[in-house]
Parts: sequence; structure tokens; C-alpha cells
Amino acid sequence: MASDIVDIFVSREHLYSLGRDIKIDCYILSIPVSNRLVDYEEYYRLTDDQFNAFRENEAAAQAFANECRQRMHDNLLTLQPGSDRGVPREPKK
Repeated sequence: MASDIVDIFVSREHLYSLGRDIKIDCYILSIPVSNRLVDYEEYYRLTDDQFNAFRENEAAAQAFANECRQRMHDNLLTLQPGSDRGVPREPKK
């Protein structure tokens, strides 16, 4: 089964990626999360302007990813989490 997500940039160090969700036709930023059963990713919708800004400014993308880990942008999730929402993985310091 092919993925609907196409990664364009991946930061293994800062644990986020930028990409495009082909199915819903929008740019996304994703962060890894884990619950008691599975590791998965949460996907946050980005505007074209945000995506372009994050491609040019990694510090801004890192800050936004950290805000997503703090659940400050849940309104931008492409899929609302269930009752067993995962805990975001934090980058190593």
C-alpha cells in the first residue's frame, strides 16, 4: 500500500519532517509520537507560506515542531487523535 505522504525534508536530529499529503493536497509537518501500543506520526497542516518559510528557516520549523509537541496547534492536525493519544518523542539535547 502506497503512502499518501511524500517527505520533502527530514530532520532526524530535531525529530520532524516536512512533506506533502497527496490525499488531502496540503503541506504538512509531522512529529513522531508513541502510545502504549504503537509508534506513529501526527501530521499538522501547513499553508504554502508556512511550508516555504520552514524550508528556508530550520529554526522556525524546529520551533513550530516543538509547539506541536506541546499540543499548541492541535487545530491543524489532519486527523484528530483517539482516546489513547501518543506522547510526542523529544529530540535529544
